[in-house]
Amino acid sequence: MTVFLSAAPSYCSRFGVAVLLVALADFFFYGQPAGITLFLFGVAIAAASMALHPLSVFNDGRFWFKPVALLMALLPLVENVSALSVSIALAATAIFALSLAGRLRRGLARVARQLSLFLLATPFRLVLDFLRWRKATRRLGRRRVRLATIAVWVMPLSLGAVFLALFGAANPVIEYWFSLIDLFALLNLIQLPRLAFWLFVLAGIWAFLRPRLPRFFRRRKVSPASVPATPATRTTIEDTVFGKAAILRALVVFNVLFAVQSALDATYLWGGIALPDGLTYAAYAHRGAYPLIVTALLAAGFVLAALRPGSATSGDPLIRRLVYVWVAQNILLVISSILRLDLYVGIYALTYWRVAAFVWMGLVAAGLVLIIARTAREKSNEWLLSANLLTLSATLYACSFINFAALIANYNVDHSFEMTGQGTQLDVWYLRSLGPGALPALDRFVQHQSRTVSTEDASIGELARWYAQDEARFRASQENWRGWSFRDWRLNRVLDRRGPFVVPPMSEPFMPGR
Repeated sequence: MTVFLSAAPSYCSRFGVAVLLVALADFFFYGQPAGITLFLFGVAIAAASMALHPLSVFNDGRFWFKPVALLMALLPLVENVSALSVSIALAATAIFALSLAGRLRRGLARVARQLSLFLLATPFRLVLDFLRWRKATRRLGRRRVRLATIAVWVMPLSLGAVFLALFGAANPVIEYWFSLIDLFALLNLIQLPRLAFWLFVLAGIWAFLRPRLPRFFRRRKVSPASVPATPATRTTIEDTVFGKAAILRALVVFNVLFAVQSALDATYLWGGIALPDGLTYAAYAHRGAYPLIVTALLAAGFVLAALRPGSATSGDPLIRRLVYVWVAQNILLVISSILRLDLYVGIYALTYWRVAAFVWMGLVAAGLVLIIARTAREKSNEWLLSANLLTLSATLYACSFINFAALIANYNVDHSFEMTGQGTQLDVWYLRSLGPGALPALDRFVQHQSRTVSTEDASIGELARWYAQDEARFRASQENWRGWSFRDWRLNRVLDRRGPFVVPPMSEPFMPGR
């Protein structure tokens, strides 16, 4: 009984803090735009986690490193709220909570596995803890625990109500506040969507305030005496098909094939040799950009399987040299894919998917370099996985600070047919779909068109009015402080410095959405 009562305030305090955070989330997010409030809410969750784990705060001599690292991970939310910045903040907050609870293991690969398990179990943590608490109360005596829990709150709530009534009688301001309380209006606030929002936020917050990993079946330890004797080794069909001789021959064949592919790229794509009839350079560049990346990934998987640590193939000098040559050819293949995609983008403009393809190809090239480093230094597969996760995390963190909408819009405007006389015509609808980040590029395009196209052309006035609508919509969204972000603040300054633009008269009526 004593043990449970000493542990019960931990559950109660966590639940009380969770309720306060739910109220803060309701004020920040319900029916409101997402902006700087996400960063503030992340800081609030971190502060609550530290308050609930005081031993981790005061007993760790280098504790300052954890909140500083978390703050760095939350900074992308200040720059801009996006799926990427929210994912980074969510992962960093989960790692922070697990480290405070002393449940975080060392090694980036192990941390990634724990993070995945934690996020998968997050929606169910509140329900599981509630069921576990109910089971504990039945085991220790439900009635005694319930009475003890209620008795703790009888005196504070009773005296608090008395004091509040006395303050209301003595202070006319408090009495006026009481008169403003409308119980029916408060009941109207409890709507089904709002209640679902509260429960959703409560379930998410609870997992961070009481971080736990799901329990799986423990592996049974097998004593050496129970291990059966190893039978005499014999050669199987698998040993023949995937053995040392087969891998050696495969590497020779693969190197020859990849050398032919690289020679074709050097001849047709970069050497300027005429292509066969019916095939354009754009089609040649586009068709090979993505399949070659799949080829490089398959090659990486083959290398990892062929050079397993401790295997016979990993110690063969000839096989290692052939692997180095083949991986180098794969890196050259990825670089060729990047150049292919660059040629295609130069003709058909830039999109989000093509930017993501550039980033993905760079990650594949980095992964191939790490495979060479792992093979040369004879590191384990866990080291390779940790190095790739570190590279991926650093890349995504850097991408969260890049305004890809503005990057795409500026590139498409600068390389459009209207601006350069070559390439494709600008897709204004796609430019507008990029959001407010494309406004400066769209403004520059409208200004250019107004100077070079006849003012009697109705399309100029239509473009200008589209721009005015998008700008007015963006400025209206900035009136609510909850939607503030550093990127939007910079965009506001750019728009404020823009010179006045006079919409030319139109020769025909303006039709929105035409």
